[in-house]
Amino acid sequence: MDSRIFRDAMGRFATGVTVVTTQVDDETHGMTANAFMSVSLDPKLVTISIDHNAKMYSQIKQSQQFAVSILSDEQMDVSMHFAGQKENPAAVQFDFVSGIPVIRDALTAVVCNVIEFYEVGDHTLFIGEVLEIKLTDGNPLAFFGGKYGSYQPV
Repeated sequence: MDSRIFRDAMGRFATGVTVVTTQVDDETHGMTANAFMSVSLDPKLVTISIDHNAKMYSQIKQSQQFAVSILSDEQMDVSMHFAGQKENPAAVQFDFVSGIPVIRDALTAVVCNVIEFYEVGDHTLFIGEVLEIKLTDGNPLAFFGGKYGSYQPV
């Protein structure tokens, strides 16, 4: 199967947009990701999927912590910055929750300790035990077919 067809097919699944962050040696690192999901309520666990070639892969392995900030529909510039699509450091502001950087004004920030990781294909699934959650009001930034959009309730 052609890799482009697979990517196009997976792009037909509408997702929210997140920025995964961590801190190594007092330096904050982040990347845009949509490979995020809830795993368990008891204990509270989430997972993220990180490409082995991404800088974030070694940073999370080193820090053993990460945060997932679910972006609002007003934070497309933040997503584009961390996706390497548009340099806009002024759009990025951090808060710290349990010592981990999170995106300021994100709809949700989920802060985790890595408890397991599994190498699967060209990615690693990092399982995080949720330490703390921060919630903010707003509407989510959506992603579908390689394009940003907004959520429209029916």
